[in-house]
Amino acid sequence: MGKTLTPRRSIIILDFGGQYAHLIASRVRRLGAYSEIRDPETKASALKDAAGIILSGGPQSVYDPGSPAGDPKIFSLDIPVMGICYGLQWMTKALGGEVKQGAVKEYGPMVIEKVGSGGTLLEDCPQRFTAWMSHGDEAKVLPKGFTKIATSKSCAHAAIADEVRHLYGVQFHPEVTHTEHGQEILKRFVSLCHADPWSVEGYAKRIGEEIKASVQDRRVFMLVSGGVDSSVAFTLLNSVLGPSRVQGLLVDTGLMRSDEVREVRFAFEKLGIRNLRIEDASEEFFAALKDVYDPEEKRRAIGETFLAVQKRVSEEMGLTHAEGWMLGQGTIYPDTIETGGTKHADHIKTHHNRVEAVERLIERGLVIEPLKDLYKDEVRRLGEELKLPHDLVWRHPFPGPGLGVRILCAERPAALDEWKMQNAKWEMDSAVLPVRSVGVQGDGRTYRHALALFSGHPCASTMDVWKLATEIPNKVSAFNRVLLCTSRSTVADFVFTPGFVTRARADTAREADHIVSEEMRAAGLYEKIWQFPVVLLPFGLKKGGQSVVLRPIESTDAMTADAVRLPEKALKSMTERIMKIPGIDAVFYDLTSKPPATIEWE
Repeated sequence: MGKTLTPRRSIIILDFGGQYAHLIASRVRRLGAYSEIRDPETKASALKDAAGIILSGGPQSVYDPGSPAGDPKIFSLDIPVMGICYGLQWMTKALGGEVKQGAVKEYGPMVIEKVGSGGTLLEDCPQRFTAWMSHGDEAKVLPKGFTKIATSKSCAHAAIADEVRHLYGVQFHPEVTHTEHGQEILKRFVSLCHADPWSVEGYAKRIGEEIKASVQDRRVFMLVSGGVDSSVAFTLLNSVLGPSRVQGLLVDTGLMRSDEVREVRFAFEKLGIRNLRIEDASEEFFAALKDVYDPEEKRRAIGETFLAVQKRVSEEMGLTHAEGWMLGQGTIYPDTIETGGTKHADHIKTHHNRVEAVERLIERGLVIEPLKDLYKDEVRRLGEELKLPHDLVWRHPFPGPGLGVRILCAERPAALDEWKMQNAKWEMDSAVLPVRSVGVQGDGRTYRHALALFSGHPCASTMDVWKLATEIPNKVSAFNRVLLCTSRSTVADFVFTPGFVTRARADTAREADHIVSEEMRAAGLYEKIWQFPVVLLPFGLKKGGQSVVLRPIESTDAMTADAVRLPEKALKSMTERIMKIPGIDAVFYDLTSKPPATIEWE
């Protein structure tokens, strides 16, 4: 990020393709140590001056053909090395140990128990603590010199160490906010490394230097979605380059939140930012989405329509590349990593800012993305530094494609392979929903069914229900989500209706979303909940009927998330009001963490 961010001794994260590589780097920087990310194949000779090395997680098995592998000579550099998840497994294999598929795959929170004092790495942790797991394989036989320093119910070697050589491994993810004492574990490792210091103070200035270097004497045409990321990016570009060199475009896609266009215009006008054009292109988006059912095709259609509208408006305004203009976007890091943005990352979903046409522009140096290496919590801190209004900085995240990815589309119901359900039993009535949604398990993409539970007290989410929400995806590979039906207590025969994104379905989804927003604020929950997707599903109790999913989550960076436990009164009020919307036959409450489910359903 410019000359001020190039110290010599850094902690290197070797990225084996895990979804959390940049999150590790961010956590290390918050501990005051400089960090960089490099490909796992980087030669040991190029890492000899590193202060320490962290081996990230990854979506593959260490025994898969073509699975990423580092240079084993890094273990002879006499510097601290820590392997996380896949990183632990590759280190075990590279040093002569044995890795095998675990008896039970672990996704989500698991209790970790230290062995003895837990060694240097776990010294500051209590004897038992909860950590975030996301793996299928595990170390069965440790390399010579290593000892076990922690276990879990299903993983004998949850953490290992060779204290003599300062080599460490954890099967869980200390970098995620949902691992208790995870930051202390990273802090322990960082303290062994003596890396050059780093501070987030003056972050806007550092990013500003990079913007000036990238843009040079050109100007920026910025796509503003109305969400936090694009709003911060647009304000930052105005601050760094001046309004004469920036033109904003807010496209009304017909897929936005209730009254969003007016609220965004008013927020920017209060800041004195008036270089924003608003274009109603809703008819173009609905036309592009006609007969589109596949989630990836839908994202592509939305992304390409954004570009088509941008191109049309920019030509009308004389803001073409030939005239010295480049495209600005509010892309943040989770958007790129879930698209498979690092060398070995599994493809989770294509972000609308990463469709093929945008990638071509990026290759030509015609796109500026000032927030692309940041996480949501960092974007919010940057927004506060830029003195953006509190309500704008802390409004709930909203996907760039808007309601387009919260309206599930399908031509036919998704069938479930019966063999996947063999010996799957739990003490509660349930139904497999006739749709699939995207998930992330073991750093890899899944596209699987949701299971709905039914209780005699539909809006009372008991401990038993939450326990099943964790256990079922871990034990039954057919599912990556568990829901509670809040609108009825008995199992129903759901009727599927084919459907794509239409204005009528968007209006229905928008109304449900608006009800949820009103109820959150009335219950004093808005700022306690990080994000609350409201999803429309193409089935109900009769032909043409639809269902709504409530998906409240808590997170700081979008890389991991917990489902929020809503108060029964608020959940009941939301459900009752949504059930009054014409055409809505059922309401569900998504209880699943990330992993195994992603925050959005598509």
